[in-house]
Amino acid sequence: MKLVGAVSLVVCWISGLAACTAQTAPISSQWAQPAAELAGQIADLLGPGQAQLTVRSLSTIPAGEVPGIRKLLEQDLKTRGVVVGGPESANAIRVTLSENARERLWVAETVEGDRTRIAMVHVAAGEAAAATHGSSERVVLRKEKIGGIAGRPGAGGKDVAVLAAAEINGHFVVMFADRISVYSSAAGGWTESNTFAMNPKMSRDPRGVIVPAADGGSFAAYTAGTQCSGSYSLPLNGGTQESGWTVRCRVSDDPWPVYQSADASSGPALKAFYNTARDFFTGVVTPNIGVDLPVFYAAGMIPRAAGGAAVLLMGVDGKLQIVENGALRTVSGARDWGSDFAAVRSGCGAGTQVIASGSREAVSDTLRAFAIPALEAIPESNTLQMDGTVTALWTAQDGKSAMTVVRNGAGEYEVDRVSATCN
Repeated sequence: MKLVGAVSLVVCWISGLAACTAQTAPISSQWAQPAAELAGQIADLLGPGQAQLTVRSLSTIPAGEVPGIRKLLEQDLKTRGVVVGGPESANAIRVTLSENARERLWVAETVEGDRTRIAMVHVAAGEAAAATHGSSERVVLRKEKIGGIAGRPGAGGKDVAVLAAAEINGHFVVMFADRISVYSSAAGGWTESNTFAMNPKMSRDPRGVIVPAADGGSFAAYTAGTQCSGSYSLPLNGGTQESGWTVRCRVSDDPWPVYQSADASSGPALKAFYNTARDFFTGVVTPNIGVDLPVFYAAGMIPRAAGGAAVLLMGVDGKLQIVENGALRTVSGARDWGSDFAAVRSGCGAGTQVIASGSREAVSDTLRAFAIPALEAIPESNTLQMDGTVTALWTAQDGKSAMTVVRNGAGEYEVDRVSATCN
């Protein structure tokens, strides 16, 4: 027996400790039924043949049990005529083990050529998993107020709404409902150094966006019926540093950039036409993405582990939908989302999270980070309390944080930077 044990130890050492652990770890019987059910659904979609299988976990299932779940899937697929092959296989099966506060959800994406179909199995989380889920938050959200940026009183004594902001060339460029202002760094915060008037169309709920250019020294800005362009150049003839800014605005009904790529500094990836009278996007986008879109409030893009990206849309009906592989599908788990969200590249978990605001206007709004591995939004952080109602939320230029505009109970505005760090 000692000799056999010694030989086993040597084999483990040669083949690698991780591989040995995966081979010898016992397979929990609780995974047998959901693995068989999921394998059956996959086989019904693919039919007999060969396919490459990948399995990843975004759940609290111990990492040591994931190889056992994969082995169960391989065995159950084989009995149904689906043989697991290598990268040369014509078909692919991508399995994600995810969960929310109520249950686990195993999702399989089956890929045949350019056709992708979804199979999923609901798995009871069990008392132990439910008890640990709340303490296994992958992401921690933190906010930092951008000091000194605030609206000036307008009609009725209330602050003019802040619509958007971006850090450009060492300054903060801020769009208000009636102007674009440039803020310079000062002791204790930022101070307004330049202001350029706008004359936008009257809007029930004013919105705006500022898109920094890749050169880092210019930007484009959009609001209702108005488009502005701004740039910075070194001032001549002894002018102050702040005098180098130029902003020009014109009447425009051109489409707005509605989201940026995962690296926000690389510029907008999609534009949509904005309905000024109703304060939402019409669903007509450029370039065309091959799917008829509903009217929506916000859009974003999230990268996929297997490559490519998916487009998220928050519709005016409160439904979160995803465009992927030429199809538009509804995402569950977003019932409590507000109209705004932002994708951030945190490096935690799957690498990218979506930060969403709460669903109701409140004295103290909230933000929360979610992962969307397939067709469900899974919480990955606790809620972050804000000091008022979140009126705008977008991905910052670095792609790793989000910017928010918050209006407090007194009608005053502030701009916050929200970062996501791994727990």
